[in-house]
Amino acid sequence: MPESVPVRCPACRREHVYTAPSYPCACGAPVAPSLDRSGAPAPVAHRVWDEDWITVRCGSCGRRDQWPRPELGCPCGTFLRIPLREAAPAAGSAPAESVPAAPAPPPRPAFQPVTIRTARDAVTAAALYLRWLGYEDIRRSDQRPPAGVGLAARGLLAQVDPAVRPASLRDVECLWLTAMTESAGCAYFSLAGYTDDARGRADALGIPLFVLDLTGTPQPVNEPAATLRSTGA
Repeated sequence: MPESVPVRCPACRREHVYTAPSYPCACGAPVAPSLDRSGAPAPVAHRVWDEDWITVRCGSCGRRDQWPRPELGCPCGTFLRIPLREAAPAAGSAPAESVPAAPAPPPRPAFQPVTIRTARDAVTAAALYLRWLGYEDIRRSDQRPPAGVGLAARGLLAQVDPAVRPASLRDVECLWLTAMTESAGCAYFSLAGYTDDARGRADALGIPLFVLDLTGTPQPVNEPAATLRSTGA
């Protein structure tokens, strides 16, 4: 059963009950951060990518993976960081512990979406989806894209565009050129879809295009994206 803790907003003193989300480990078991009932929530004043992720250990197989740090949005407008019993920052953390390969890989568990309410939620949803596909070491890209936020994983560059306008031909081409310079594949995640010429160029270049619906589940909109969803990384 998911763990829940009472949370009081220090800004408006409103009482909340926060329930920790669970995420699927590569072994298929659900993992969730351990909440600290005695700790006090901290308002989020400034966003720092490295502080938005924590390392959580799977109780079934011992694997350590990075997941979004638990937060709660109060109706007064304050975002609260939920205190944890054990939390390690994502940046500079030790790589995930190796797990002996099984004779046959188990099927991927169902993707667990994150409801999209903010631009940060869109980035989180895309990062979780990439991890679900099998990409490792997901981090913010060193090169900032012309629109949205860039994510990098081993062998892949991804662009997450939470804008209300459809992604353009230029957006898709810039992502492809950046990926070419780093000898990596690429994928695009857009909240508002794509223009017709952007989709045509992506099809010609073999770039997977996904649309993020508000439930947080990326939906493939071209054949490369459908193939990536089926085969994984």
